Amino acid sequence: MPYVIQRLIAALALVPLGPLVLALVAAVRLTSPGPAFHRAVRVGPGDSRFELLKLRTMRVGGDGPAITAAGDPRVTRLGHVLRRTKLDELPQLWNVVRGEMALVGPRPEDPRYVDQGDPLHREVFSARPGMTSPTAIAFRDEEALLAAEARAIAAEEGAATPTPEHLERAYRERILPRKLAMDAEYLRTRSWRGDLAILGRTIGLVLRRSGPT
Repeated sequence: MPYVIQRLIAALALVPLGPLVLALVAAVRLTSPGPAFHRAVRVGPGDSRFELLKLRTMRVGGDGPAITAAGDPRVTRLGHVLRRTKLDELPQLWNVVRGEMALVGPRPEDPRYVDQGDPLHREVFSARPGMTSPTAIAFRDEEALLAAEARAIAAEEGAATPTPEHLERAYRERILPRKLAMDAEYLRTRSWRGDLAILGRTIGLVLRRSGPT
């Protein structure tokens, strides 16, 4: 799907979704001290950098690993809901409008996990990152998977509980390679019809997760 069309769709989506985003901004500010938005540096095409926008889901000033696994005590009560429903990612529509992201494409990655000397990394991160993709759908419960993989590594080493180092290894060695392989396959076979199907499936998942539990 042409990026200009995706930017137009994102701009139009911000009109009906604007009141919801404003309500969530107010909820974040009222339930936890600190800014409403989290700005994370991510890798863009050509090894560029941009600030990805998300609603803040963690307490300000909490120490811990750079990645988040299920059960992280830094996540607020509202943050758990926002993460489960993926509503914390709605502000990324503005990143799409600005041309920094696409609606569909490989999920943007933290620069510390990108190796431009690796051909697979170069292939995936040369594309404009997206709000959703087949990989994002498949790894929609990534926090739980990360926690499980970290526990497995810790158990292999005879540790009772996983450490931040175990979380880092779980992501770098077990999760990221699988995500990159899926993203590369998507890029090689992408089509505008496929992107529309991915968008439809993503919206359906968000609506189901936003319903009563």
